[in-house]
Amino acid sequence: MHGTSQQVGINSQPAGATVVVDSQTAGTTPVAAKLARKRSHRITVTMPGYQQFEMVTTRKTSGWVWGNIVFGGLIGLIVDASTGGLYDVRPEQVNAQLARTGASGEMRDGMIYVFLVREVDPSWVKIGQLKPIEER
Repeated sequence: MHGTSQQVGINSQPAGATVVVDSQTAGTTPVAAKLARKRSHRITVTMPGYQQFEMVTTRKTSGWVWGNIVFGGLIGLIVDASTGGLYDVRPEQVNAQLARTGASGEMRDGMIYVFLVREVDPSWVKIGQLKPIEER
């Protein structure tokens, strides 16, 4: 009833990230990717300086199945089952919140504030190390 593929919107914060679906580049965010309904898909969203976002879509039996049974009969149901038209891709909209990988800091009112990160960039240079205060 509604075809063998489905448009899935993919957005990121920040925008302009590269989207790869099943090892094929789909564009930069925001983008609408045309995905086959028959199977699940691996979606990867990347941007330099940010952690990679990755997810796998699922498929759910479409509500159109009942209409297809009524209007297309058994033949329509068999065709949709074999081509994937029987399914909907979930989620229909992907929103990737990309987290920064770089550390940063700032100085305010004579205090130094350091923001920690999970991954170290190999290009960083170590300039110091914190040590615990010895108890007296």
